[in-house]
Amino acid sequence: MTQAAHGPLLILATTGTTGDMLPYLTLGRGLQARGHRVLMVVPRFHERIFAEAGLDYLGLGSHEEFQAVLGNPDLWDERKGWRVICESAAPHLDCLHQLIARLPAADPCVVLSHPLLVPAAAMARALRPDLRIVVTYMAPSNLCSSHDMLALGSLRLPAWVPLSWRQWAWSLVHPWLVDPAALPSLNAARARVGLGPIPHFFEHVLHAPDASLGLFPPWFGAVQPDWPQPFLAGHFPPAPLPSLTPQTLPPELLHFLDAGAAPIVFTPGSGHQHAQQFFKSALAAARALGKRALLVTAHPGHLPLPLPDDVMWQPYVAFDALLPRVAAIVHHGGIGTTAAAMRAGIPQLVVPFAYDQFDNGYRVQRMGVGTVLKARRLSARHMQHALAKLLESGEVARASGAIARTMHATQEQEELLDLAEQALLGPLKARPLQA
Repeated sequence: MTQAAHGPLLILATTGTTGDMLPYLTLGRGLQARGHRVLMVVPRFHERIFAEAGLDYLGLGSHEEFQAVLGNPDLWDERKGWRVICESAAPHLDCLHQLIARLPAADPCVVLSHPLLVPAAAMARALRPDLRIVVTYMAPSNLCSSHDMLALGSLRLPAWVPLSWRQWAWSLVHPWLVDPAALPSLNAARARVGLGPIPHFFEHVLHAPDASLGLFPPWFGAVQPDWPQPFLAGHFPPAPLPSLTPQTLPPELLHFLDAGAAPIVFTPGSGHQHAQQFFKSALAAARALGKRALLVTAHPGHLPLPLPDDVMWQPYVAFDALLPRVAAIVHHGGIGTTAAAMRAGIPQLVVPFAYDQFDNGYRVQRMGVGTVLKARRLSARHMQHALAKLLESGEVARASGAIARTMHATQEQEELLDLAEQALLGPLKARPLQA
């Protein structure tokens, strides 16, 4: 390790798109600044941001492997995407086992893990049975609760649906969709390190860790009776430090913002490479509303070029710097973008494609700061109608402003770091024995 630090080695392991990286970047830098030894385990595709942050890291996979996943259109299909993720993860299930095997036996360590890497952390317990594992949850739906369950995939669940029906729905989805994709490669990897098979993937993810840390506030997702304990309710991670992701907007963007009325931002997420219909609808909706537009995507190949003069494209923008200057945002429902929009106090139209995006969108809608337009119903007319209602609503403006004031009044970073230290290093309840 390069930093002068102390105590157990804190291994922070994450996977996914840029939205999954930034919270771990914030936590890693914050914990290192508090004097801890930190080692990041991250996809090699994202290693640059961790290297520039001065964090030690272990890169997983290759740029080509990660790009192949992003290039697969099934990744954003609510039914097929899970298999794409499992197949891409299979070669790296022993990553934490191999890492910990290389550490000196007398060197203590703990793991802070993305949910999808919990099985890899649990395999490392074959080497260190007392290894403490803390899982972070960036969105409430990742905890698979049957109580505050707003959606099952794209299916909206009204509040009147009985609890027993919700539990029955999970009992169908996991054996049918999740376990067949995840368990064969995982149990084969467990067998190679002398561990027995697990029967249910998400039950394993929920209960193998010693503690769970929520990277969202209770007002967005309150702790539920069926969440694993101990559960530490936190905050949305604040934006990374300006030195890591430039908060100063580029000159050409500043010129565009200063040249006219506040634009509407449209983004399908950092990893989405198949959003042609999204951007086609965006341009038509903005034109019909007489609004300027800012299109944000690292993949310009799916933009309807050439763009008119009142529309600008940017490959990446720091949303915490940009969003206070825009009229509204249309996005995929990623939790990081959702939080940034709430922090900026602007209306949001959520167009979910898969994963936690549906639930996040319905929470935005429930709080009165936005609405949901499912990707499968996406059209210029539907987008125009939804945006017009949001932009004209005084209630949405008031609710958005109130939540922004709440977030700005909270010491998010320091309180979140306190909770991470407590979960990783403090006293915890005894953990039930796990397979």
